[in-house]
Amino acid sequence: MWLQKEIKLSPRKRGFHLVTDEILQQLPELRKFEVGILNVFIKHSSASLTINENADPTVRVDFESYFNHAVPENEPYYRHVYEGSDDMPAHLKSSILGSSLNIPITRGDLNLGIWQGIYLCEHRNHGGARSLVLTLQGE
Repeated sequence: MWLQKEIKLSPRKRGFHLVTDEILQQLPELRKFEVGILNVFIKHSSASLTINENADPTVRVDFESYFNHAVPENEPYYRHVYEGSDDMPAHLKSSILGSSLNIPITRGDLNLGIWQGIYLCEHRNHGGARSLVLTLQGE
């Protein structure tokens, strides 16, 4: 069985945000799948997705600090600066982290580790609502 749907995530400020519950609320069909895989794809080039710690919020703060250090704004070699100083770094961060995730499904639920959650990595100061394509395959 296959299912695909597009959902929107609420707008968020720049940073790393746990969105597992928001995705699951918009995907009640997941309960019909005994076994399978969920592909989550973000339709934006200045935000990304990753899976990491879901308990301690300081992990998400540290992610933001690290990426701001690793990919700084206002570098003199950036040419793509039409949309602000956060634009080119957002594209670089998105490429580093990636635009899709594959998560196993077991007995109608995501088979994540006990301390794992899905992050929306918002790399723009004002990114707005973000669109995700969710593709389920399984039985």
